[in-house]
Amino acid sequence: MMLSQVEEMRDQLRPSERKLADYVIEAPREVLDLSMTEVAARAGVSQPTIARFCHALGFSGFREFKIRLAQGIAAEVPAVYRDVRPDEPTPGVAAKVLDRTIGALIQVRNNLSSDSVAAAIALLAQARRIEFYGAGGSGIAALDVQHKFFRLGMPSVAYSDPHTFLMSAALLGEGDVVVAISNTGRTRDIVDAVKSALAAGAKVIAITHGNSPLARLATVGLFANVDEDTDIFSPMTSRVSHLAIGDILAVGVALSRGPELVEKLAQAKEVINRRRIDPRT
Repeated sequence: MMLSQVEEMRDQLRPSERKLADYVIEAPREVLDLSMTEVAARAGVSQPTIARFCHALGFSGFREFKIRLAQGIAAEVPAVYRDVRPDEPTPGVAAKVLDRTIGALIQVRNNLSSDSVAAAIALLAQARRIEFYGAGGSGIAALDVQHKFFRLGMPSVAYSDPHTFLMSAALLGEGDVVVAISNTGRTRDIVDAVKSALAAGAKVIAITHGNSPLARLATVGLFANVDEDTDIFSPMTSRVSHLAIGDILAVGVALSRGPELVEKLAQAKEVINRRRIDPRT
């Protein structure tokens, strides 16, 4: 839910933005009925602060923020973030892990900016070359998303080794697109690679946390603001959210390419079918 996202990000915001976050949490329905000028006056902040706040949450502006806030209030989806106890029985482990995953996906669905998704799809559909970067667990997600674009017949590659993607980023140019995946958005190697790609003239799509250095650098940000304890468990819900966003991008690009792509996919599927064992044997 939107209010849960605001609460989770509150401590990472600037003081003026935290003041606005408190107002939104305390009076969300009131915010829906006010203009940006009125919200600024009642919260005691400036309009640029509101714009930065909306951007940090992954929205193109105040209007889109209000739309998503209204949807979140109407949906009244319970936030499900129950931690697994050290003595958790197996049924509890299964239920809590699944609940966390479902809750994270609902949160992404309610908060993902449709304007940002459209902008990302447009960049990818016209890209000369697409490179997917991720370190550690995010490298696995980068490889998965790249495989979807490989199947679309698009020139693409995924790198998870920092030395490799740092070098590759420096060799990109106009018309190329980097998709950088990072849960925290604070991995130094990823941030450095993105800076290098931008300096070379490439565009960058970041699948990451909205309030992070990576998000602030990106040409287009797709934010999955999923907070989880990575000290004990490897990221799980964030990875699933990143994969879902990758699916959205792949489907969007596929639709934008139309009948030409359908024919190519049919040819590729026929090749794969020849490699399968006949079920009658």
